[in-house]
Amino acid sequence: MTDFKWRHFQGDVILWAVRWYCRYPISYRDLEEMLAERGISVDHTTIYRWVQCYAPEMEKRLRWFWRRGFDPSWRLDETYVKVRGKWTYLYRAVDKRGDTIDFYLSPTRSAKAAKRFLGKALRGLKHWEKPATLNTDKAPSYGAAITELKREGKLDRETAHRQVKYLNNVIEADHGKLKILIKPVRGFKSIPTAYATMGF
Repeated sequence: MTDFKWRHFQGDVILWAVRWYCRYPISYRDLEEMLAERGISVDHTTIYRWVQCYAPEMEKRLRWFWRRGFDPSWRLDETYVKVRGKWTYLYRAVDKRGDTIDFYLSPTRSAKAAKRFLGKALRGLKHWEKPATLNTDKAPSYGAAITELKREGKLDRETAHRQVKYLNNVIEADHGKLKILIKPVRGFKSIPTAYATMGF
């Protein structure tokens, strides 16, 4: 990531700002103030543009280093976040350690949305990387989505679907951490903004 051409700030300053915003519960204005205390005068709207431009690429490049090995057991759940002032469902998959596998934003909570989410999470995975077990809550939408994906050959027919509540404690706790990060900005301005910053 060396493409900082035409930027008025050094690359390391931009990367610090992007990383801090994505990692800690702060707003763009808070970050503007923090940088000012370090002698760097930058407007919060500029920081917003940096995050939109560089956060997805940072997440893509760092994901490989964050991975702690293959885990065949996925926990699936959904919560909700505000996008453009409206509540939107956030579907998430994590492994037993709480590491995010994938996420998906949808205006609805339905079998169709659950299938799109799972299809997105499975896309590009090698056969051995696909889950052996999917643990969900009691929502019927997951059962329907899993059945369809098995029928289409996108999910192994032997994949177990469990609905054991305590196994989802990991993802429920992680939802709480995510909401703490989101709280200072009171939601997201758009779906692309959410996707750009939530991967961290």
